[in-house]
Amino acid sequence: MQNPDGSPTTFRQRALDEIKNSVKWDPAWGEERIANMIATRPDWCISRQRVWGVPIAVFLCESCHQPLNDCVLNGRIIELFEKEGVEAWHTPAADSLLPHGAHCASCGGSQFRRETDILDVWFDSGSSWHAVLEQEPGLAPPADLYFEGGDQYRGWFHTSLLTSVGVGEKHETPYRMVGTAGWTLDEQGRAMSKSLGNGVDPVDIADRLGAEIVRLWVASVDFREDVVSSEPIMQRLAENYRKLRNTFRFLLGNLADFEPARDAVADSELLPLDRYMLARCRELVEKVSGVDGKGGWYGEFQFHRVYHAINEFCIVDLSAFYLDVLKDRLYTFAPQGAERRSAQTVLWRITEALVRLVAPILTFTADEVWQYLPPVSDRPASVHLALFPKADELGAPNPELTADWQYLLQMREWVLKRIEEKRQEKKIGKALEAKVSLQLVGTSANLGGIRVYERSLKELFNVSQVSLDPVRVEGISPGQFNVYQGPEEGLDLYIDIEPASGHKCDRCWNYYPDDSPRHVRQFGHWPNVCGRCADALRQMSYSEAAQ
Repeated sequence: MQNPDGSPTTFRQRALDEIKNSVKWDPAWGEERIANMIATRPDWCISRQRVWGVPIAVFLCESCHQPLNDCVLNGRIIELFEKEGVEAWHTPAADSLLPHGAHCASCGGSQFRRETDILDVWFDSGSSWHAVLEQEPGLAPPADLYFEGGDQYRGWFHTSLLTSVGVGEKHETPYRMVGTAGWTLDEQGRAMSKSLGNGVDPVDIADRLGAEIVRLWVASVDFREDVVSSEPIMQRLAENYRKLRNTFRFLLGNLADFEPARDAVADSELLPLDRYMLARCRELVEKVSGVDGKGGWYGEFQFHRVYHAINEFCIVDLSAFYLDVLKDRLYTFAPQGAERRSAQTVLWRITEALVRLVAPILTFTADEVWQYLPPVSDRPASVHLALFPKADELGAPNPELTADWQYLLQMREWVLKRIEEKRQEKKIGKALEAKVSLQLVGTSANLGGIRVYERSLKELFNVSQVSLDPVRVEGISPGQFNVYQGPEEGLDLYIDIEPASGHKCDRCWNYYPDDSPRHVRQFGHWPNVCGRCADALRQMSYSEAAQ
């Protein structure tokens, strides 16, 4: 045998070179495992002495045991197998296939017997690359991926490599990559078996909980390791699935009146919180699908990291934070107002990206969501015909914005903690009954970075009123405020919570001081409506005249 450069080599060494230089092994230890097996392989037999399996369809000379090589005979064997199947080899019909006057080319003998050994099962499957890649139109070896359990290093992976290197046109590996799965265990770490009765039937789970739950479980574990499956685990995943599905329902429900061509807001006009959430989604896309839809955790087969990242983004970033904060803007602001359209623009772009990211895992759910997205031109009929989102679809990178919001979110945790303390003291009820006073130690220059987001703080904290002012250290009375370390040395934050001033709007439940331009007043037959809600009602064609 020769190397590609024409230099002589052995069959064994050629196979070892292909293992090292032409294949990506996942996990990486697969390379050493199969290389050791090839290096120490004691024999190269392709048959087994058993009466079941795929027969070696040759006739052997009774005198010298050499096979009869006859094109007419081979054609008859093929016809017999096509008509009656491989089991016909073990019937008298096979003996009648011998041509009249056949003789052995080696010794001239005329007596022959059917071979009763079978092809080694691994040799049989190991030639599948030839049956598929070299026979089907448009295909050619090597395959992109071979994937099976760890036992196949001695079986399918092994014989596929040897047969391809031995007789393939280029004497090369039949695969570019080999992936290996671990075993499925029960919660006690025991291998699943019929005798123990500890198996979890995926068909049963699909029938009771849905096929998406089985897919979600597969994606939630690292297939390279031994994995655990059980009824409680499936039930927990069903609950996670319900949360993911409800997140999509909320997103779609709040896009019902949104048409991107008519209502989408330019990136430069988005509110700061909305720009931040686009940046967060961009980070998710870069991790999951990589750059320009290539690479990323999907490209590395890190499906468990995909699942956990998407699950955390939907449940933590979206449901527990962003969507909760947005409810006031989505439900009470003017339907066509810039603030509401800013939120809807980001919800739409996040949904467009998110549904494509989950499509390989939640196949049916993603396709269902796809049918209800706001209409856009040239959208494929199915999400499975669409490409992964590109990071640039979610805007340009903005590390400064992300850093600012990391501190603002930390500030939010501090504020919510102080609000809860006041609730426990019975000083306020709901968060909307609160006024938050923020004071920062330092100069106005120190305060400038926070001041940029001052209009976002009321929404961020979900309170009625926020005041933000600088203060001197000596101006703080001991115990008057809680002190928190700020984003830079020498800039500390003081938080105080008190009841909001003014009156409550019956529509949005926010409190407005009586001297505020948006103070609560009569609107039509509603006695307590704030100025902001009055603008929304006018846009919705409600009359301001008393009835």
